[in-house]
Amino acid sequence: MVLKQAASTDADSKSARTRLRILDAAAEVLSERGYAGMRLSDVAEKADVQAPAIYYYFASRELLIEEVMFSGIHQMREHLNTALDGLPDGTEPLERLTIAIEEHLRHELELSNYATAAIRNAGQVPAAIRERYVAEQRGYGEIWARLLKSAHEAGDLREGADLYMAQMLIIGALNWTGEWWDPERGNIDTLVASAKTFILDGIT
Repeated sequence: MVLKQAASTDADSKSARTRLRILDAAAEVLSERGYAGMRLSDVAEKADVQAPAIYYYFASRELLIEEVMFSGIHQMREHLNTALDGLPDGTEPLERLTIAIEEHLRHELELSNYATAAIRNAGQVPAAIRERYVAEQRGYGEIWARLLKSAHEAGDLREGADLYMAQMLIIGALNWTGEWWDPERGNIDTLVASAKTFILDGIT
């Protein structure tokens, strides 16, 4: 019985690793080629599996893309929450907002193909694929809404600032960097510093 359980555990672990490898490959292909250009044959090649094997883990191309999209925004939300929760007690609201700007950019551009895939394809995928993504995106937006509200209540923002518009403009600007930023034309530290300056100068 012990041997059977061990064999089952090994099989489950191998299956989980293969599934993750497929997801990682799909995130990379989707971030580079977009929804219309993502072919399962390309995903299979990057994941080092036979294309038909993908259907063992995902019933359709659309379900694979849906999982990548959800994972992208979910990982961003978890990453930002972890960064903010790790700050010392008493960190000023404006400092928390500043850190959120940096963490968003670094996660999007350095750490996660999933985030890039989700951001770039949010407006391209069919509505059915976007449902879980949109629900998680609202949760991510709520983090930013709280950050801006706290900074406003602390008197750090411009008088009369529309917090919702500020939130949409900030997230929109940060997301768009994935479309134009080229690491060969400037390192990410410069980008992060510039984003902080432009955003904070605009709202404080």
